[in-house]
Amino acid sequence: MAQHFLLSAKARTLSLKAIFQMTDDAAHDHFTAIRFADNGGAAFCPRCECTAVYTYAARRIWKCKACSHQFSVTSGTIFASRKLAIRDYLAAIAIFVNAVKGISALQLGRDLDVQYKTAFVMAHKIREAIGAGQAGVSLSGTVEVDGAYFGGHAKQENNKAERKDRRLTAAQTGKRQSVIVARERDGRTLTAVVGKEAMGVAFIRSVVAPGSVVHADEAAGWDALHARYEMKRINHSVAFSKDGACTNMAESFFSRLRRAEVGQHHHISGKYLGFYAAEMAWREDARLVSNGGQHEAATGAALGHPVSRVWAGYWQRG
Repeated sequence: MAQHFLLSAKARTLSLKAIFQMTDDAAHDHFTAIRFADNGGAAFCPRCECTAVYTYAARRIWKCKACSHQFSVTSGTIFASRKLAIRDYLAAIAIFVNAVKGISALQLGRDLDVQYKTAFVMAHKIREAIGAGQAGVSLSGTVEVDGAYFGGHAKQENNKAERKDRRLTAAQTGKRQSVIVARERDGRTLTAVVGKEAMGVAFIRSVVAPGSVVHADEAAGWDALHARYEMKRINHSVAFSKDGACTNMAESFFSRLRRAEVGQHHHISGKYLGFYAAEMAWREDARLVSNGGQHEAATGAALGHPVSRVWAGYWQRG
C-alpha cells in the first residue's frame, strides 16, 4: 500500500522534542541563521544593511557601526516586541506546521502553556506571514477555479415544521462569505474572500494570465471568463471529471479548509476568513515538503515579514 509522503521517515525531519531541548543560545543562533541567511547567517543592520555590527555581551542585541541602530533578531519582524523566549516561537511554528488541518488557539495555548490570547495572536501572525507569499503571484497554464461559502450559520428551530431551508437567501444571516480559489496544476494556490461566488471573476482575471486554460464548474458566474480564457466546464451533478474538465484540485483545497473549520476551529469569523484560507493554500502547496522544510519556510516568512499592522497590540485596542 502506498504511504502518504508526510508519514514517511524521509519527510519527518522536524523534532519538537529537539526544539524544547534547545538552550536559549542555540534557539537564538537558529533564529539568527534563518533571518540573516542572505549574509551567511551573520547579522547585519536591517535599517542601512551595513554588515559591520557590534555584538553586546550582556544582551542579545547588535549595534550598527554605520548608523548606530540597535536591533535584535526579531526587531522589525512580525515577532517584534516579543515577550516569550525564542525557543517558544520555534516550538509554536513546529506545532503549527505539523497540524496538517490547522490548529486552534486553544490547543496551541495548552501545548505552549500560554494564555489563549497569546496563542491566538501568535497563530495569526504565522498565518499572516505565510499568507503574504501570495502577493504579486500570477498563475498560468492550466488553472482550476472554484468557490465555496463559509459562515453565516443559522440555528434551526426545534420543531421540524418551523425549520427553514438554509440554502435560500431569505434564511441567511448576512454573514456568509465566499472563498474563491485559483489553483495552478503543479503550481501555486491563490485565494480571495468575496461576498458572492460570482464576484470572484475579478479576482480570477487579476491573478490568472490571459491564454490560460481554466477549469470551472457550471456555476453561471464563471460564464464571464469565456471571453478571456479557454474554458473547460464540468457539471458535478453528472460527474467529477469528464471530457478533460476537472476541478478536483480546487475541491481538495476546500476539503482541507472545511476540515479545519469543522474539526479544529469549529467557527471561523468572516473578519479573519482570508487568513485561514491563505493558510490552507500554503499547506496545500507545501504538502510534499518535509515538515522540517515547512518549519524553515514558515520561520523564514515570519522573520522576513514586517511588523503586523493587524496583530501588533491587537488586544490592547480593546
